[in-house]
Amino acid sequence: MFRIGFVDTLPGKEPIYLTMNAESIRRVEACAGTGRHVVRAAATVTPDGVIVELLGGERPHVGAVALGMPRPSLEDPSRVSSNVAVVPVLGHKDDEVARPAAARAAQELNRIVVVVAGLHVDRAGPDDIKLLVKNAGTALDRLIELVRQASGGSAC
Repeated sequence: MFRIGFVDTLPGKEPIYLTMNAESIRRVEACAGTGRHVVRAAATVTPDGVIVELLGGERPHVGAVALGMPRPSLEDPSRVSSNVAVVPVLGHKDDEVARPAAARAAQELNRIVVVVAGLHVDRAGPDDIKLLVKNAGTALDRLIELVRQASGGSAC
């Protein structure tokens, strides 16, 4: 067990730390595309959820954050659906990648998922954008499969 950081303190009380087993956290990575259209997907898998990074292009960055929460489908409660909340960075369009990625990962993994997305190609045309979005989807597919597996790894 180890302490991973300061969490809270109350006046006159000892600091409270979050403690967990290092073996309970896994890191997996997957890639898709080449050159200026490469997208790297990484996931930190914890006992309570999955943190996904979808970064790529010529200038990876934080462009949007999405939180996907699995729930029973309203049409068929035996199926998993999801609710997604998104926070885009002003002037960025990365929420168009983050939202569907969080929804799909939450549904397929049936776990809470946070997605941070940031894809950028300088002077991108419609074909560049389509290719980045396609590569993000492919990288996410590969990442979801790695998360389903028991051990960490890389598909880059």
